Amino acid sequence: MQLVEGPPAGPAAAAITTRVVTEQAARGSILDREGRPLVANSYTTTVTVPRSVLLDAPDEGRSLVAAVAGALGRPFEDLWAKTMLCGTAGAPPAPACFNGSPYAPIPLATEVEPRRALSLLERPEVFTGIGVVAEPARSHPMARTVSAAHLVGYVARPTAAEVESSGGAIGAEDLVGRAGLEGSYDAVLRGTSGRTTVSIDPRGAVTGTVSSVPPTPGLDVVTHIDADIQGAAERALARAVARARADGHPADSGAAVVLDVTNGAVVAAASHPTYDPGLFVGGITASELRRLTSEKAGAALRSRVIAETYPPASTFKVISVPAAVSAGASLKGRYDCTPNYRIGDHVFNNFESRGYGPIDLHRALVVSCDTVFYRLAHRTWLDQGGLSAPASRVDPFVAMARSFGLGRPTGVDLPGEAAGTIPDRTWKREYWEATREQTCRRARTGYPELRRSDRERASYLTQLAKENCATGYQYRAGDAVNLSIGQGDLAVTPLQMAVVFAAIANGGTLWQPQVAAGFRAPGGQVTQIPARQVSRVPVQQKVLAYVRRALGDVTRPGGSAGSAFAGFPQRQYPVAGKTGTGEVFGEEATAWFAGYGPTTRPRYAVVVVVSQGDSGSRVAAPAVREIFDAIRLER
Repeated sequence: MQLVEGPPAGPAAAAITTRVVTEQAARGSILDREGRPLVANSYTTTVTVPRSVLLDAPDEGRSLVAAVAGALGRPFEDLWAKTMLCGTAGAPPAPACFNGSPYAPIPLATEVEPRRALSLLERPEVFTGIGVVAEPARSHPMARTVSAAHLVGYVARPTAAEVESSGGAIGAEDLVGRAGLEGSYDAVLRGTSGRTTVSIDPRGAVTGTVSSVPPTPGLDVVTHIDADIQGAAERALARAVARARADGHPADSGAAVVLDVTNGAVVAAASHPTYDPGLFVGGITASELRRLTSEKAGAALRSRVIAETYPPASTFKVISVPAAVSAGASLKGRYDCTPNYRIGDHVFNNFESRGYGPIDLHRALVVSCDTVFYRLAHRTWLDQGGLSAPASRVDPFVAMARSFGLGRPTGVDLPGEAAGTIPDRTWKREYWEATREQTCRRARTGYPELRRSDRERASYLTQLAKENCATGYQYRAGDAVNLSIGQGDLAVTPLQMAVVFAAIANGGTLWQPQVAAGFRAPGGQVTQIPARQVSRVPVQQKVLAYVRRALGDVTRPGGSAGSAFAGFPQRQYPVAGKTGTGEVFGEEATAWFAGYGPTTRPRYAVVVVVSQGDSGSRVAAPAVREIFDAIRLER
């Protein structure tokens, strides 16, 4: 065949043998509302090795990888982890392992100093098969002053499964968004890689171009984020945490949110603890990934803005007032603000304030009197039938909470949002059925692991388990009164409460929170994302106006946040809000403050929460004031 058919077959072989060369598209940037880049593109030097080189080596490439690690001054374990495909036996979790295609060169080390990387190529006899490439990577130009880590997210290489299932849309060398806006708008940011088909001869040399499709760069995502306000929110939250810790409280997590009440735009959102998104540029080390995902270390990757829930405490009272009115309470009535309120053999104390005697609902909000709301909720519970009420009967306080968007995701354009919990009659029964076996077992065995260290707590939990084993499905009076002050099993995200206060401020409109404002093409044309109105709350305007007037007095002398806002220029920029101090069993209190401003023409709702931070007035309210100071300067 070589002698007789070789000459005519040669040109044919050269003509039909082709290879496809992929050219990565430039990933779009993420910009703040002024066009300043929060995330952009850069290039990083990466040291690679073909998988075939490792497979052909007698020791599976260990000595080669060790030599590279030594030359680069990197831990061998980090480089060796990259030789293992994610999902295979013995591979560490992503992104410490290699998420790419098994047919692509393995990126042993990223962000290598170029001269040091190129020195490996000068000794091919030692570093056999080692390559050096310049790869696109994400950069964070404003990282010194603005993190926005939980908003922008990070990128990583795709898995082999993602490449295979994408239908050619994702290549092994592409970067794929894994969290935040990078994840939500990955298809928009990523663009389309170019594909050039070349013909090659039997030696592998290129003889010509068969076809070529240039890459299409990704679109920029223009956000509603104001980098200056975002930076101020991050600093205010960090100082709030530090302030609580200085007073001896754990302050283990927290969040800050700034929402435009006129359209739902997310202007700023900070989460604590936070992380440096630059750690993911070029691939994160296994040790760093373990630290960021460790619950003991704070699980910094989890956004406390949307993925963590807390009891809203007294901030929920802005919902309880219209709920009580819908159940028959009068805005002109007066209600006893006693130091405590008894239901059966249980005493519910006035947690955030002392007794004030008969007061109206305006004063009850200003001084945050719990016992006023206990009475209103208990009376409503009795009117509905108490324990004999059917599970289908909806409590007015529950119905009002749902109408304000609680108990379901807000729909914000960020992944991983929690729905929260509204513990109504149906939820109580479903939870009881799901946990009954475990609860009844504890009722029999008690808590022997706590008897030595905390006998009182063990006794309390055992008694609680006995009650819940028998009648845990019941919606009790205690459930109703706890809900009215934002306690019990009620759980919300900070973003949900920002939506609630935005609706109070704007006259009752629920907007879907939106981080992205639009998409910008390489030529500069911007496609806007329209604001989305979700619903209107079923509350009369006079009731909303009543609540707003009361919230305006909370930040003034005599209000629960009066000291935090002392000296604030209320005449030029009047603000309103509500403190909250949430009790959590076995932990210290959660500090809340939610507010909006200016009250004369509401524009921004601001919420700060610090878990185990103690008092809302001492910890969260000063942080909100700091954020409003930054907002005033931006006007």
